[in-house]
This record gives sequence, structure tokens and C-alpha cells, in this order.
Amino acid sequence: MGVISTSQFKRGIYILFQEEPHMIVDTSFVSPGKGSAFYRTKLKNLYTGRVVEYTYKSGEKVEEVIVETNEAEYSYFDGSNYVFIEPRTFEQYSVPVEIVGDDKVYLKEGLLYRIKFYDEKAVGISLPKTIAYTVVEAENSVKGDTATNATKNAVLDTGLKVLVPLFIKTGEEILVSTETGQYLSRKN
Repeated sequence: MGVISTSQFKRGIYILFQEEPHMIVDTSFVSPGKGSAFYRTKLKNLYTGRVVEYTYKSGEKVEEVIVETNEAEYSYFDGSNYVFIEPRTFEQYSVPVEIVGDDKVYLKEGLLYRIKFYDEKAVGISLPKTIAYTVVEAENSVKGDTATNATKNAVLDTGLKVLVPLFIKTGEEILVSTETGQYLSRKN
């Protein structure tokens, strides 16, 4: 474990906060007209998943936590854990529901994900930036409804709901950003 300064804070860094490992979910630098500058952060506890807000003084030092990362394919949900399999060794990793959280709609069988471990325990998951989905349900567009950037609702094969352009039909494959949850393009 190393020591880092608040100026090195960015999303996705793991630090020790109140003797427990936390991930920086959000950070912003604030420099008021009077007084000293500070960093406003949101920290997610790796054990409980709880998010807390904390303010650090500019230049303050904190201990960085080393998190091991393994790539594995999503396989199935067993009722309380999402099970991933390492493709080379066939080792199985169970990731609790609390850790995956709302990202469950981005899990597709056979896709590679990065599983993060701290003390041999799964504490996080990194998603690919974009994922291809099949549209399983899309509203019919009205003929002549060609307003600029007109969109309609669509349901994808994992249950994710997104707004798509009017020309997208049921059965088509589209790319969706996992960072914003928005439609990017048709899959070629």
C-alpha cells in the first residue's frame, strides 16, 4: 500500500478511509474565494457498498489500497451471487448482488468483465465501455414523425430500457454505453 495526495484523486481509485477500503466514486476540487482549497469526495465502502461523502483538505495524504483484478466471463446468477468463470483456468468467482447493484442490466453471458478483489474477496466489477444488445421490444414509430433527434423506448435482451432513434426495429443489434446507459449506434 502506498500513500497518495488528494491531487491524485480520481474516480475508481481505492483508498483506506476510517480503517476500511473504499473506492472513490466521485471527486471534485473546490477552491473558495476565502480559505483553503479542498476535495469533496463520494466514497463507496468495499465491504458494505454504502456510499459516504467526505471532504479532504487540499494536499492531504491518504493510504491507497491495492486491489487485484482478474478477467472472467459472466456465466449465470445463482440467486444471491453472479457467477463468473475465468476462461483459461475455469476458476469460478462469485460476486454478491450488493456489489453488482444496478449494473446487473449490463451483464451478458460470455462477455468478459474485470472482477476486483481485496483480501481474496470480490469487491467490484468493471464493465466494458460499450456492449452490444438485441432489441427485444420497440415501440412502432408513426409515419411522418421525423422530428430531429426523435426517439422511442426500447427494451433490450437483458431488460435494460433505452431511448433509441425511430428507425431501430425489434431484432436489431445496437451498441449501448455502460457509462451513460444511452444508445450509441447500430452494431455493424
